[in-house]
Amino acid sequence: MTAACRSFFLDAGPRGQRLCVHHAAQGVVTPRGQILLLPPFAEELNKSRRMIALAARAFAQAGFDVLLTDLLGCGDSSGDFGDASWDDWLDDTYRAAIWLTEQASQPRSATHPHTTHTAHTPVPLWLWGVRAGALFAAPLMERLDRPVQWLLWQPVTAGKLQLQQFLRLKVAADLVGGQAKGAMQALRTQLDQGQSVEVAGYRLSPALARGLEQAQLKPTPRLQHLVWLETSTREEPALTPAAAMAVQAWTEQGCTVQAAAVAGPSFWAATEIEVAPALIDASVAALLQAAQSSPASAVVEGARA
Repeated sequence: MTAACRSFFLDAGPRGQRLCVHHAAQGVVTPRGQILLLPPFAEELNKSRRMIALAARAFAQAGFDVLLTDLLGCGDSSGDFGDASWDDWLDDTYRAAIWLTEQASQPRSATHPHTTHTAHTPVPLWLWGVRAGALFAAPLMERLDRPVQWLLWQPVTAGKLQLQQFLRLKVAADLVGGQAKGAMQALRTQLDQGQSVEVAGYRLSPALARGLEQAQLKPTPRLQHLVWLETSTREEPALTPAAAMAVQAWTEQGCTVQAAAVAGPSFWAATEIEVAPALIDASVAALLQAAQSSPASAVVEGARA
């Protein structure tokens, strides 16, 4: 870790600790904004870690503070995956957001000795939702009393679909073993009876399955700015029809939406670790464009002067 990037454990009380990685904004006196990762689900997180790390560094180089955190039972945080519920994970994201908010209210010199920072700068908080992580954005925003904007990468709009896709991994494994008949219903019955299920090396608790299944990504009146980005392997990348409909719904609610598809692989589902540089470039461009038009940008420029 460098001075601009440090790891630490965030106290989660009786539920242990959460590993965090903080990338400090570079090249600016006052950060253009703060970015909190809302991570993808299960194996999609492992496949996305390289992209997330590359993007976090790029965002920091563009002048944004970035916080990555492993939720309960994930990565090097306390607990096992099977111990987690959806509410536990939502609490973890809130805890991380509060940590960022506290950093924004401190003199810059207290957290980054080589720079100064005007206290209480109203920098926006970006909730960076990757895949199913986007489902945390709305309930988390309702808990926060500060300007919030969203950056979504290939967002899952219905947790029910993510859960079905995840359970199919178990069904596929049973198919190879000749035991696929009734496998999906058996998994559902087991969860309904309050029992955990093992899927692709992950122990899924009924509480986590239930919370994921009920989660939906819907327009919320409070959100004023949304960046929605997807990757596509088509010669001419375009949003999926479902994404286009979702973007239209957000726009009709009065939200300013920047939506685009860029060339790149489905890195979260690839067999080998893959990256999509165009997605990072598009994200940085959108973040900078939003920063230029936000009230906080005047504070940043004033501090520089």
